[in-house]
Amino acid sequence: MKKNILISGGSGLVGQEIAALFQKQGHEIAILSRNPDKQTIRSFYWDVEDDKIDEEAIEFADVIIHLAGENISSKAWTPKQKEKIISSRTQSTQLLFDMVKKKSKKLDAFISASAIGYYGTFTSDKIFKEEDAAGDDFLAETVKLWETSVQQFTMLNIPTAILRIGVVMSEKGGALVKMLKPVEMGFGAALGSGKQWMPCIALNDLARLFYFVYEQKLQNQTPQNTLIYNAVVPSHISNKELMKSLAKAKKKPFFMPAVPSFVFKLIYGEMSSILLEGSRVSSDKIIGEGFNFQVTDIQELFSEN
Repeated sequence: MKKNILISGGSGLVGQEIAALFQKQGHEIAILSRNPDKQTIRSFYWDVEDDKIDEEAIEFADVIIHLAGENISSKAWTPKQKEKIISSRTQSTQLLFDMVKKKSKKLDAFISASAIGYYGTFTSDKIFKEEDAAGDDFLAETVKLWETSVQQFTMLNIPTAILRIGVVMSEKGGALVKMLKPVEMGFGAALGSGKQWMPCIALNDLARLFYFVYEQKLQNQTPQNTLIYNAVVPSHISNKELMKSLAKAKKKPFFMPAVPSFVFKLIYGEMSSILLEGSRVSSDKIIGEGFNFQVTDIQELFSEN
């Protein structure tokens, strides 16, 4: 049945992929934007900082997919930037919640992005599952606050789900393009120890996962608890293995010494942790509930390029 899908963060890499998939399945798409007149897709105005949103957006929506949030690696983590990273997630969610509540809108589903940063930014032998506790660093606290704001939607009897997303891999943009630049110049190298794990997911699989959760998990479900799933491939890869695979795929050398951790710490400060640390994350839960990854090992993605 055709539904109206409203996407926040819909003009980004992930948002565009999700929009295209839902459109292909026959659904109507609209996005939220501060500049709706400049968009090529149907758009409604919103401005999170000014706490404003076009009420017609909520009237339009049968399903809301919430992706909006300040890029965690766009600027140094000053106190002001940290506040912006958190508020861009919690305030945007609150704005949507308040308007849905005001309009007494019964959505078919509310699906929000989240991040594997929930478990904390450090390297360990543990493989994290959805039921594990949150970490205690800045990113973990950010994600915990973000998810708490999302979980309000169950109070409105709206089926709600959260996807904790790993590093999104696509040559259309994002992390992979940035990692490829030094490799293509012949300077491929591990970062820091190279032992940190990098839970990843192919862009196409991430879009498919959002659709699967909507179509298979939230349809006609009376909400009790928010559904939470890790969005990462089932295999595990370290930073060194990942960079080496990229070099091999691009037929470039991989002989450079690892870039020392202190270099990143000097340049990026606390933010360097997202490059230098990482633990493994399990996707067994979503696989056990019927989702099939098309890319089960992120190295498969490189071999096709």
